[in-house]
Amino acid sequence: MNTKPSTVAVATVFCLLFTFSITNRLFAQPKEATELLEPGPAVVDDIVQRHTLVEKLPIAYPSIREADLLWEKRVWSILDTREKRNMPFRYPEAPFFSILTDAILKGSLQAYSTIDDQFTTPLSVEEVRNMVVERDTIETIDVETGLSSYQPVENELNWETVFRFRIKEIWWMDAKTGQLNRRILGIAPLIEIASCCGPSRETPLFWVYYPHARPLLARHQALMTENTAARGTWEDLFEMRFFSSMVYKESNVQGRRIQDYLSGEDALREGQQVMNSLRNQEEDNWGR
Repeated sequence: MNTKPSTVAVATVFCLLFTFSITNRLFAQPKEATELLEPGPAVVDDIVQRHTLVEKLPIAYPSIREADLLWEKRVWSILDTREKRNMPFRYPEAPFFSILTDAILKGSLQAYSTIDDQFTTPLSVEEVRNMVVERDTIETIDVETGLSSYQPVENELNWETVFRFRIKEIWWMDAKTGQLNRRILGIAPLIEIASCCGPSRETPLFWVYYPHARPLLARHQALMTENTAARGTWEDLFEMRFFSSMVYKESNVQGRRIQDYLSGEDALREGQQVMNSLRNQEEDNWGR
């Protein structure tokens, strides 16, 4: 009996092995493709994940006794973001105006009415939304039917049109430490209101009570230098007074602003004189 495999049997076995190999590869391809699609490490637009700002809290203000207030003066100034020193306010990726309005619209920061500058009248989120969101209608035409219809649209106030802010602060002399201190009380963005009968006028949108805004500002980076590794925050910027502003009013019996009795260069010089007198107050008090 011949026990050698026939040529036909060998060819059949070879075909079966080849078919099994091809089939195995075909079934293995989806698995390999699936492995390639599995999520890898998170994409970070940096060399390290940053957690400092998220976890940062502002340093609490020291307690002050009323009896230790030896002297004080309230000052109002204008911060113009077009000045070179104030360019961080116009950083396009995170403009200061957008940081404030986003927090207010999310309900995490309270805004106050400009009826006065003493933070007496809180504004609702919807009231602020009506200020910063312009509602309009646009005409749309159906290509197939040719019929027109009107659709409501909302356009947010462009942060690039907000050039100036009002800053309200208080300067005081601490009798216990003998130091001159200053603290920001409020910030108000200013917008231009067009007029059909004359030049446009500038008006504040709302007031933000700065001490309540400090935790929010401490979690947002402010590019105070070209070194982006220096993780300065907006709270750092205000506390270190890394901005430029011009005084337009100081507390006085008549409640007058500088522009009520001076104009042009005279008003600018008067504002600078007010700031100089404040800085010299400490020496004046203890040098008498």
